[in-house]
Amino acid sequence: MSEILSEKQIKRLKSLLNDAETNLAAAKELVISMLGEEDMPERVPGESFGGKVIEGIFDGQSMHDSDGKSYPVPANYASKSKLVEGDIMKLTIAEDGSFIYKQIGPVARKQVIGTLNQHDGAYYVEVQGREYRVLLASVTFFQLNVGSQVSVLLPEDNREAEWAAVEAAL
Repeated sequence: MSEILSEKQIKRLKSLLNDAETNLAAAKELVISMLGEEDMPERVPGESFGGKVIEGIFDGQSMHDSDGKSYPVPANYASKSKLVEGDIMKLTIAEDGSFIYKQIGPVARKQVIGTLNQHDGAYYVEVQGREYRVLLASVTFFQLNVGSQVSVLLPEDNREAEWAAVEAAL
């Protein structure tokens, strides 16, 4: 049986929700002060602590949300974090406009060895006759040269990945 809420009930409900958000923010500050930011529990779906939170899937260079909108992931972060195509990510757009990315659901990975190549202005690692793009940030960080042997990470499933993450120079 459906009832229409009175204006008084709506105001009370809004007040309770506002109080709950204030209490959540206070609890988060307390946990951070006791444990530090990196030990903070993951966000509950739909919960936000200031700013906008977007979840999406990494494609090798960018994160794509469920609406198909693309958000460029900084190459240094993707390289350092060894992000692999298919990883689930969270982007928090802070109130000051800054973008904060975090990997929240890594896909299963396999590690393979290949050879670094360059053509068409991009870097690739050839693995068993197939080429995978790699980020320039990884090439420069590991000080790789064309012909270098490298260990790369690929999605473990057999889908057709275009990108690989450099694990190490060999």
